[in-house]
Amino acid sequence: MAQLWGGRFKGETDALVYHFNASISFDRRLLEEDIEGSIAHATMLARQGIVTKEEADAMIAGLREIRDDVRSGRLAVTDVYEDVHSFVEAVLTERIGDAGKKLHTGRSRNDQVALDMKLYTRKVIRETRGLLHNLLDRLLSLMEAHLDTYMPGFTHLQKAQPLTLAHHLGAYFEMFKRDALRMSDIEKRMNTCPLGSGALAGTTYPLDRAYVAQLLDFDGPTWNSMDSVSDRDYLIEYLSAAATIMMHLSRFSEEIIIWNSNEYRFVEIDDAYSTGSSIMPQKKNPDIAELVRGKTGRVYGALLSLLTVMKGLPLAYNKDMQEDKELTFDAMDTVRDCLALFTGMLETMRFHRDVMAKSAVNGFTNATDAADYLVGKGVPFRDAHALIGRLVLYCIDQNTSIDALSLAELQAVSPVFEEDIFKAVSLETCVEKRLTTGGPGRKAMEEAIAAGRLFLGKC
Repeated sequence: MAQLWGGRFKGETDALVYHFNASISFDRRLLEEDIEGSIAHATMLARQGIVTKEEADAMIAGLREIRDDVRSGRLAVTDVYEDVHSFVEAVLTERIGDAGKKLHTGRSRNDQVALDMKLYTRKVIRETRGLLHNLLDRLLSLMEAHLDTYMPGFTHLQKAQPLTLAHHLGAYFEMFKRDALRMSDIEKRMNTCPLGSGALAGTTYPLDRAYVAQLLDFDGPTWNSMDSVSDRDYLIEYLSAAATIMMHLSRFSEEIIIWNSNEYRFVEIDDAYSTGSSIMPQKKNPDIAELVRGKTGRVYGALLSLLTVMKGLPLAYNKDMQEDKELTFDAMDTVRDCLALFTGMLETMRFHRDVMAKSAVNGFTNATDAADYLVGKGVPFRDAHALIGRLVLYCIDQNTSIDALSLAELQAVSPVFEEDIFKAVSLETCVEKRLTTGGPGRKAMEEAIAAGRLFLGKC
């Protein structure tokens, strides 16, 4: 058992206690960040005269060699070591001798792990933002292709008013755009360097924390050493933003699952993103969409778990905080996989334009426009609302739609109807006359798409 703290103890740690306490099984994924931070630390130690240039050069060369050997598989990170920090230091010391023992000068595992998690989280945030960019780009392409694909809009899962698929997809574009902005905002707020904070009270060595921050592309060092080692706000913020991403993916997945059903048939999911049944040969199940919907819960759980871990901790570092890693890593992996798979599913999905348009017509989504037509002819809105309600009942009894009625049938309900009613309640008219910013009309949608492209260019 390789530990960094054995000098104070006479007896061996119980094996069960050791493994319960160890974090190497999950924090090994921080190896690249641990080495990156250690190289910056060694560079600064030499610059400050705390170690010699020769010692620092040996440290840096050894650290890079360890990183390369782990990448290539020549060196394995094993459970012999308590954590990734002890692994790196022990292997470095084996390879370069006593100079390796000087690497930890002026730092603690507390500020070291705080740095590693910040570096790793920053990398994941940038990766997440890239995946969101891909999804947003795909949504914009679909919006451009479906400016004239008419479909029903819904409230309460009931058909409400006609709109276009471009407009419907545009709602999700806005959601995922906010998700991308949240990721950028979190990175800006977390981008300060905790290294040099020590265990909680800094160090007596003349460290240049600003120089280390510069080497690691931080905006500067943190301002309070106690907060530096006990801060997990950035992880809570990431998990909160990740939970929101998953909520948006889950809502979209739910709609795709509904649209893919035999009753709707709005979409067909590609075979690559579907599975069959072991007993029912006709089945083509939307498993990826269902799994995305299901995995949302585990990301919610990670957020709630970390909030619970942190809620009662006094300053500064406590071992409870080791529990931040497994659940955060799992959430990060889940969000990454769900964004990538969902985008792929969306890219290969086929939309049935004719079915969507027919559904909009048969669902009386033009009823509001019919009422507005009567209002335009001088009928008070409340009376127009009642007249169109009677008209809908008649259509239901006759198993038809408003636009399929004859003028005589319409005039039997209200003599105000004239021949121009048919154009007024067509799907094209119902959609295209809604030109206010944010509406489904072509001009409004073209402006929204242009704004979206501009956003992606800056994102």
